[in-house]
Amino acid sequence: MSATGTLSGEVTDIRYGDFATFQRYAQNAITKKEDQIKPIETLLSHSFGTYQVTKASIGNLDQRDRPFQYTYSFVVPAYAKAEGLLLLRPRVLGEKSSDILEKKEPRRYSVEFEGPRSDVDKFEITVPEGFQVDELPPPTDVDYSFGSYHSKTEIKGNAAVYTRTFEIKQVSMPIDRLDDLKRLYRATGSDERNTAVSKSAGH
Repeated sequence: MSATGTLSGEVTDIRYGDFATFQRYAQNAITKKEDQIKPIETLLSHSFGTYQVTKASIGNLDQRDRPFQYTYSFVVPAYAKAEGLLLLRPRVLGEKSSDILEKKEPRRYSVEFEGPRSDVDKFEITVPEGFQVDELPPPTDVDYSFGSYHSKTEIKGNAAVYTRTFEIKQVSMPIDRLDDLKRLYRATGSDERNTAVSKSAGH
């Protein structure tokens, strides 16, 4: 993180099981090399208004006994709002929440997932020299038999370190459990919007 709020980062995105198979299938269907990073661009576009991918590579595309992997670097101008303080979002990338149940009309059918999933994210934001992380969002812990969401942000040296896990354990959610699924998504969305505060070490 720069003093003006620009975020420069490197990401290692590792995928297993069906999620690795889907990415391999999508990549094998691509005919232009420049289109190979479109899945990365799609992910970034859901998290940032403006960004630039500066480097990207694919790992284990044909090694099916190993996890599929994207490795890339990016720059996001004005990621943190500089208002005397730096207001930054610890959850850098990825949206696990959904508004599928936020409709006025009552849903008449169950929610079907692609399959069970377990996602683990870890983001470490190093603040610029002369700043220190001062305020952190609270942890989030939501557990149901069908899924769970856990997150926390910690201070380590001059960095804010955010970790979270998101799990879906069953393929179909019946009508009578949709209120619980809505609560899970709402808690997830609230956590994804939370901000941390970094201030000048002299204040």
